[in-house]
Amino acid sequence: MTAIASPFDIDGSRAIVTGGDRGLGYGQAEGLLEAGVHVVIMARTEEKIDAAVAGWRARGLAADGVTVDLADPVQRAEAFERAVEILGGLDILVNTAGAQRRHPSEDFPLEDYEFVMNVNATAPFELCKMAARIFIPQGHGKIVNMASMLSFFGGFTVPAYSASKGAIAQLTKAFANEWASKGINVNALAPGYMATEMNKNLMGEDNPRYVEITARIPAHRWGTADDLKGVTVFLCSHAADYLSGAVIPVDGGYLER
Repeated sequence: MTAIASPFDIDGSRAIVTGGDRGLGYGQAEGLLEAGVHVVIMARTEEKIDAAVAGWRARGLAADGVTVDLADPVQRAEAFERAVEILGGLDILVNTAGAQRRHPSEDFPLEDYEFVMNVNATAPFELCKMAARIFIPQGHGKIVNMASMLSFFGGFTVPAYSASKGAIAQLTKAFANEWASKGINVNALAPGYMATEMNKNLMGEDNPRYVEITARIPAHRWGTADDLKGVTVFLCSHAADYLSGAVIPVDGGYLER
């Protein structure tokens, strides 16, 4: 009897994951690697890239890395080209790298606003375009962008981050409108409150905000990078071929509370 291929099978695919050296991006990259994908992570710190790649290779996973400052338009174009060269093509782009700055809104420095928007919104915008120029001729491709709870809410002391994540949600929908008919699926994940380095200032039982947030989460815990593995693999598989322009909360039920 001939085995029927699973629609979730992405073994042999080729992916770029930005910010894959740590945090949520690390979890997403690892999930794809464990599913048989050749992954190139793109991030800023060479030592962290090397450590992540070495750990994955020790497990027999097909991992590579490219060092890049995604805030630099020249570097991100060169890094993208290098990653595609390493992979020998491209099937999947996961835009997870992000930056955060916190100030009272009335005192928020313009340079910090521009930096956050550049890394969180402009870089994914450019990388999506680069990927689409490969995906359109080949007739297929998967793009997973990183939205946020602040794609829905305004947040406190993070107007730049909120603006950037609102932009990601809308860019995802705009790209989906044009590219779905060309075999390209563009979707976004909106993680809830995750136990990552970016949120370390919020975490701790002695922080009233941490207690307040945790009480609202029906799952009664903050998320981890592992919580993004399955949904990332799903969005990059044929099982999601008719899903386009979605912004999917992965939040333990936070939005429904």
